Amino acid sequence: MITDGIMHKVREVHQLLKKEPGIIVGVSNRHVHLSREDLETLFGKGYELTPVKELRQPGQYAAKETVTIVGPKGAIENVRVLGPVRKETQVEISRTDAFRLGVRPPVRDSGDLEGTPGIVIIGPNGILVKEKGVIIAKRHIHMHPKDAEHYGVKDKDIVKVIVESGDRRLIFDDVLIRVREDFALEFHVDTDEANAAMLNTGDLVYIVEF
Repeated sequence: MITDGIMHKVREVHQLLKKEPGIIVGVSNRHVHLSREDLETLFGKGYELTPVKELRQPGQYAAKETVTIVGPKGAIENVRVLGPVRKETQVEISRTDAFRLGVRPPVRDSGDLEGTPGIVIIGPNGILVKEKGVIIAKRHIHMHPKDAEHYGVKDKDIVKVIVESGDRRLIFDDVLIRVREDFALEFHVDTDEANAAMLNTGDLVYIVEF
């Protein structure tokens, strides 16, 4: 039997092994990344996205534009488009969204789209029938190379992250490290994961060693 005393000791160990400083959380709601060709199909020839909110990652932004995504069982309206345009169109949803739409997307790193289900995307000027591109994003931490050096990790490493705030403290396993010169330090989870841990954008989490 795991007693309160044992759990207290476990927390003490985690406290000793967590790596400072804390990493800011970014909760990612459902969204769509569009290729240039698909953007123009949905919104019109030569159309440009309208940035309305800068995201923590340099050069990334939430656009004014939204679309409707349609699966075999249902649709979700007002899905935000994120900019800038990408090489391939990608739809990122939670598992809860997947049930609503009737699709079964795998958990994948961004850009890993082979073998993923398709979806219909409706914009004000057109409709897309995509044969692939729907994923549940693998939880991950964006890092600049200097951050990776500080935490003692490298690109594609897998780490554990502890959530200490709120009433649902837990440890996320299988967290992917993504390192690039244009990344800012940030832990990304989707809305299902955030709700499970009662996390909000702006909270802090910590990488822990075992």
